[in-house]
Amino acid sequence: MANHPNHHNSTIDPNSGFCSQTKIYHSLRPTTPLPPLTTPLSITDYLFPHLNSSPPPPTTTTAAAAALIDSTTRRRISFPDFARRIQTLTSSLQNRLHLSKGDTAFILSPNSLHIPILHFSLISLGVVVSPSNPSSTKPEISRQIHLSKPVIAFATSETAAKIPSLRYGTVLLDSPEFESLMTRPTTGDNNNKQRVTVNQSDTATILYSSGTTGRVKGVELTHRNWISVMAGVFAARELRSSPAVTLCTVPFFHVYGMGLFMRELAMGHSVVVSTGPRFDLTAVMRAIEEFRVTHVALAPPVAVAMTKGNVMDGYDLRSLEVVACGGASLQRSVIVKFTERFPNLQFAQAYGLTESTGRVFGTVGLKECGVVGATGKLFSNSEAKIVDPDTGIALPPMMPGELWLRGSSIMKGYVGDAAATAEILGLDGWLRTGDLCYFDNEGFLFFLERIKELIKYKGYQVAPAELEYLLHSHPDVADVAVAPYPDEEVGQLPMAFIVRRNGSTIDEPQIMDFVAKQVAPYKRIRRVMFVDMIPKNAPGKVLRKELIKLALSKANSKL
Repeated sequence: MANHPNHHNSTIDPNSGFCSQTKIYHSLRPTTPLPPLTTPLSITDYLFPHLNSSPPPPTTTTAAAAALIDSTTRRRISFPDFARRIQTLTSSLQNRLHLSKGDTAFILSPNSLHIPILHFSLISLGVVVSPSNPSSTKPEISRQIHLSKPVIAFATSETAAKIPSLRYGTVLLDSPEFESLMTRPTTGDNNNKQRVTVNQSDTATILYSSGTTGRVKGVELTHRNWISVMAGVFAARELRSSPAVTLCTVPFFHVYGMGLFMRELAMGHSVVVSTGPRFDLTAVMRAIEEFRVTHVALAPPVAVAMTKGNVMDGYDLRSLEVVACGGASLQRSVIVKFTERFPNLQFAQAYGLTESTGRVFGTVGLKECGVVGATGKLFSNSEAKIVDPDTGIALPPMMPGELWLRGSSIMKGYVGDAAATAEILGLDGWLRTGDLCYFDNEGFLFFLERIKELIKYKGYQVAPAELEYLLHSHPDVADVAVAPYPDEEVGQLPMAFIVRRNGSTIDEPQIMDFVAKQVAPYKRIRRVMFVDMIPKNAPGKVLRKELIKLALSKANSKL
């Protein structure tokens, strides 16, 4: 049973959660007690009691009785079949593929009905799940595999060729073999299934992130991290008279998508998986109408598209209650347009990082969703501080500074990279997000801008340092800086500022093509500007804001 935290301490403001003594912001949301840390428990074991205690009630609609629905093929997997498949696959992974606790499995696949079943099965055995973007290139995958050291990969017939040889090879998710692993127990499999003791402090997932700077890093998240996030969500959820039907258009390899399917399935809700080869807004509208979708999870570019044109006309969207948007910040103008166009919908926003196991702030319910521009209130099991980036002084409400986070959902660290972990995570447990934010007097968090230099393109993280490293290797490039160029459609575009070598005539298409051949599509350079010099401060740090100002002034002068 959820209960409200005991904040009788007179120094904690009952509206904002700010403690005037410690300068820490506390969650005022209901809490669910976490299991004792010493109790062996995997995420799967923690969530399955929820799944079993929240069976969908009898209903005339088939969508509500399904755990998973494929939006393209319309295939459904019922809750009993979902549970059976996890049990059989868990046994197969142990007895046929010989996976054991502490192994890592690399997953390279677009969204499919198989992914949640595979994740829950691997996790229950203490196998570390490490999913990557299926559009990643061979060099990117090689770097990720170097970090996570997997013994096996699960891929599709389209992505498998990009994976190097691993000890137990690569299993194709779109093959009859994988279907048989989920549905055909070998004789005596269930009897041979050895009980695995998984500790909450064990690593559950390694997700890939650029962190605050530089090359890709493997974010180690424990079972405890995930359990903590799920407990906070269960405590704050609004009770419903019937199960929700959630359409997930965000990738399962991202902390946003992974957290979403875990949470929804654990609460007995149906998840409609968007499985088309590329994003198609009309397919989303069709899915909402056909499956009577109540909740849809979107990346910001989709929310922007919904505010434009007549794409929604002709569809019956009356079942839709909530549109959830996360993965990157949205411009205030887009939120206003959205709420004007869809006055009856709750537009839910959230704030989180891969390093915080996804969302630590969110808007819940009609009233909170009505606060335009807010990314929500702090969930339980988390604390926050707003710190002046120059003085290090913690700040009260209405004053902007860098957001720091602490709590049981904060990552274990970056795998194999103690230096990078120490840069972002202090010994006192505070995670420095690199984001400039403030709290209002009601405890809502408002995101202002990124102090850190990551570019957020369609919700994906692009590290300028990685693209600069590539461009520096081009013989015609004397100096280079990559910076985020603001764009209403996609958030930010990776833009390259190039100083040509003497005598070089290299042009914009050649620069773009050079990068495009070596990186995933979302990391491509989208704009190029040739400059005489790259502005830098005394220690040699590139002044990216100066470059963006220059690019914007050039763009405005052309208008």
